Amino acid sequence: MVGSEVLHQAIADDEIESVTVIVRRPVDISHPKLKTIIHQNFSDYSNLAEVFKNNHAVIWCLGISQNLVSKEEYITITYDYAIAFAKDALSANAELSFLFLSGRGADNTGKTKLLFGKIKGKTENALKQLPFQKLYIARPNAINPVNKPKNLPFILRLQYFMVKIFSHITPSFIINSDELAKALLFIVKKNEAGHRLYADFELKKIAKQLS
Repeated sequence: MVGSEVLHQAIADDEIESVTVIVRRPVDISHPKLKTIIHQNFSDYSNLAEVFKNNHAVIWCLGISQNLVSKEEYITITYDYAIAFAKDALSANAELSFLFLSGRGADNTGKTKLLFGKIKGKTENALKQLPFQKLYIARPNAINPVNKPKNLPFILRLQYFMVKIFSHITPSFIINSDELAKALLFIVKKNEAGHRLYADFELKKIAKQLS
């Protein structure tokens, strides 16, 4: 949901010269500044060194609901894939900035019993241990998809329906997917050195400034 929105917003952004997506299947969009790389093994990116050298920033949006997969699969997708990518990317380009899409509820202490919070927090901690010169972690709260993916499982349709309801009841806790995408792009374009955590209210503040 967020990754596809980031792609659309990046292509529409005149300040961004080129966009590279690393996917298992072709995306349903073509554009002169878009380069699509079909890559099957998400545990090994060592053959993409030239790709990393030719890009300035990564926005890592790969994720899945913990309700759709087993615990082991969730850990593989959320933690293993992200860390494997980060290590290979850094090995090829030490100046590459990296933005990890986490979420409110991520727990860096590992004390939470919630799988989402535990594994997101574990991934954040592992990324901080890597020698990134520029590392950004974004923790949005609930995300309202402005362009819903097709053929969604029932559990996701239900979740999005609930988000839609709460966007009217407690709008301060909700951010639209296009607003979030623009905020993430703003962060990597700002290109601040160091490690930076963006809480949900900060992401909404950025989005409001950009609107």
